[in-house]
Amino acid sequence: MALLLLFLAAGAVLVLLPVLLFKLLIALVLLPFKLLGLVFRAAFGLMAAVVGLLVGVVALVVLPLLPLLLLGGLIWWIARPRGHAVRRLTA
Repeated sequence: MALLLLFLAAGAVLVLLPVLLFKLLIALVLLPFKLLGLVFRAAFGLMAAVVGLLVGVVALVVLPLLPLLLLGGLIWWIARPRGHAVRRLTA
């Protein structure tokens, strides 16, 4: 019985050891790609945060001024000259 358990343990070691070594090898090969993905994720996250902050600031500045901008544009549209005047330079 003890000999059977010994053979079973040795067989388990002979099967599990290559599987674990293969898993370790794959993890070491893929490690640079995981690190590169982490760098890209951090960079794009930072860029998204900066763009979001800029959009928020623009929204907070432009939206309250929008009625004044529309009123000014309307006044400019009404007050602008309609015809194409020919300008002559006189000496």
